[in-house]
Formats: sequence, C-alpha cells, structure tokens
Amino acid sequence: MPETRILETAHGTRIAYKRTKGKGPGVVFLPGFMSDMEGGKATALEAWCVAEGQAFVRFDYQGHGVSEGKFADGTIGLWAKDAIAVIDKLTEGPQIVVGSSMGGWIGLLAAKARPGRVKAFVGLAAAPDFTVRMWEGFDEATRAEVLENGFMKRPCDYGDEPYTITKALIDDGWQNRVLNAPIHLDIPVRLIQGTLDPDVPWQTAQQIADCIVGENTEVILVPGGDHRLSRDIDLKRLTRMVGELTKDLPYGR
Repeated sequence: MPETRILETAHGTRIAYKRTKGKGPGVVFLPGFMSDMEGGKATALEAWCVAEGQAFVRFDYQGHGVSEGKFADGTIGLWAKDAIAVIDKLTEGPQIVVGSSMGGWIGLLAAKARPGRVKAFVGLAAAPDFTVRMWEGFDEATRAEVLENGFMKRPCDYGDEPYTITKALIDDGWQNRVLNAPIHLDIPVRLIQGTLDPDVPWQTAQQIADCIVGENTEVILVPGGDHRLSRDIDLKRLTRMVGELTKDLPYGR
C-alpha cells in the first residue's frame, strides 16, 4: 500500500495523494463530490494496477478526504486545477483518466486542458454540469436562501454530513459547463452508467456522447446499476475496461 503524500500546487492547495509507480499508460482516478481516494472504485483500480504493473495515482481534491482546506471553499474550477496539477506533477507520459460522478466532469475538463497527456477517459456515472441541473431544480425559496446567505445545506444520501452548496460553486459551475458546446476529444471515451442511478439520469451518458467530437466513444448502460457502481461486478467491469484500454492504445504494449 503506497503511503499518503502531499502535493503543494502552484495555485495554492495542498492535496493528499497515493502513487504507485509502474509502466504506462498511467491511470489517474478522480473521485466524486464529497468523496475521497479511499472509496471502493479507487482502491480496486489501484489493486488491479499494482497486479498489472501499471502506474496509478489517486488523490483527494482540496477540502476532501485528508487534503487541506475547507470543502465549502471549493469549486469545480479549483478542483479541476487540482486534477491537472496531479497529472502535470505526479505522472509521466500518456494517461487514462477515470472519473466518478463529479470526477467525470473534472476528467472532461482535464482532458480538454491536457490533450497531449490524457489519451483515454472513462466516466462512471459521470455528472458534468450537475450544478446547473441542481440550480434549475431548486425552488424559489432555496434559490433565495443561496443568494441571501451565499450557501445552503443539502442532505446527503451517502453519509451523515450534509452537502454545503455555495453560490460560488453554482456560479463557477456555470462558467465550467462542458455540455453546452462540442467536446473535442479524439481519444477513446467509455461512459459507464447505471439505469437506476437516482442522482444522474442514465440519459446523461448519451448527452455526453452526443457532445463528444471523436470516433471512439461508447456508452455502457448497466441495467439496475445505481450511482455508486461499486458492486463486485461493477468493479470487475471497470478494471476490465481499463485493461482493454491499456492494450488497445499503441503505447500500452
């Protein structure tokens, strides 16, 4: 098990990470909203990479897990900078980026920002532009609360701590939308989506695919799959897919 280290980024965050060195292409895991690098998908992918001798990095965004900072101070743009810093400073050569939920949004932003480094993308219940949908779903009273107080608390179905939704998060999310225009990614893209996901409608995966300009995009619908996609069968599907990408890419041989 690799030890936890701290990366001091040029944009001022101190983020925790665990890195396993190995052959390329490397694999980078991006966790979701209020999630961290100790989740089942991250650790299962790490175990597979260790067994295959593949380079791997998992990390916590600012304000998540054991990284420094307050969650409420974070935004999509800031967390995307964290992910790009990890790719720039902690990896070498081509990378396969795997993003879960919000990590799927972060992963798309990172792939656009580093086209020479991100050579494949896997989205697990990817949730790009989720803050836009969130704001549209708020009633007038909730919107007024956010505008007046600068934040609101929202119950979390995946833990005891409620989500803190800030106006800064909503505003920044609007500036970092990706589904409002073509996404130019001429790389393999795999979008795995559960049909019974209560948080991300399964149609979102198709919407992402429709925006991507490229000839190697696949949507994989999982009948009965939930948002976490962390069952044994889901984890086996994930590692199998990443394994196929490492073999299919010319530098993975």
